[in-house]
Amino acid sequence: MPDKIYKQKLELSSLIERFLKQDGVHSTSIPSFFLIRESIITEPISIVNKPSFCIILQGEKEMLLGKERFLYGPGNYIVASVDLPVTGRVIKASTDSPYLALKLEFTPTEVLEMINEADIQMNQRKNSKRAMFVSEVEPSLIDAVLRLACLLENQKHIPILAPLIKKEIIYWILQSPHGGALEQTALEGSNASRIREVIDQIMKNYEKPFRIEDLAELANMSVSSLHRHFKEVTAMSPVQFQKQLRLQEARRLLLTDSTDVADVAFKVGYESQSQFSREYSRMFGFSPRVDMNRLKENHV
Repeated sequence: MPDKIYKQKLELSSLIERFLKQDGVHSTSIPSFFLIRESIITEPISIVNKPSFCIILQGEKEMLLGKERFLYGPGNYIVASVDLPVTGRVIKASTDSPYLALKLEFTPTEVLEMINEADIQMNQRKNSKRAMFVSEVEPSLIDAVLRLACLLENQKHIPILAPLIKKEIIYWILQSPHGGALEQTALEGSNASRIREVIDQIMKNYEKPFRIEDLAELANMSVSSLHRHFKEVTAMSPVQFQKQLRLQEARRLLLTDSTDVADVAFKVGYESQSQFSREYSRMFGFSPRVDMNRLKENHV
């Protein structure tokens, strides 16, 4: 790691430690900007990862997207260009050397605005790319991240400077070797952006059954093309994507709102409680009731 990046990484780590005294994901006074700290190795946590950029400063984490595994640590960053159901866990952290990271969420509109401003020429017909990637941080990118984070210590400048620096961060990601994956999902009419529209439709109606033909019509693709591009972007089929959304929401409901497994299964779209229990156990490693009791005891 170059000396400059190493020093900037230490400065960012020190800033997070000054602001955070407790573990967890913490929002900040900068919109869509989060500080993250974990002092222990965590259990796998399933969430829908919004379009975002996350840079790791200390510790290591792994993310599962379908059956694909992403591993990243200091000097790496990970980008998700669409909403993705993932399972992540911190795999290297301690009290003396906690996992530290910064996360910045963005929208496809913000990415498209930067593509237009920078006059980036894109081929709409390119094959879709995976909507999640890990890359090594470049000096220009971490410099922008550091300037954004430092605004937290001088907050009067946030309204003017934070949006400008956010645009700069998006620009540097677009310039990276994997920037094409981010470009494609934002560029109207591209195969990846049409898959993003299908993802939005499934996200909004995850508890309802769908006809694959209707999704193909929405994307203006044949059924076979929809399957191929959807899997290239998300690493799973539309049915698998919906199943992950349903099971994630079921786990949240069991932990926060309900102790009735049958009621939760029905709420997230299952007609059969036995099928729900089988698929839940396959995804999380425990039956719904055992998992609910276990998580509540551990206060996860």
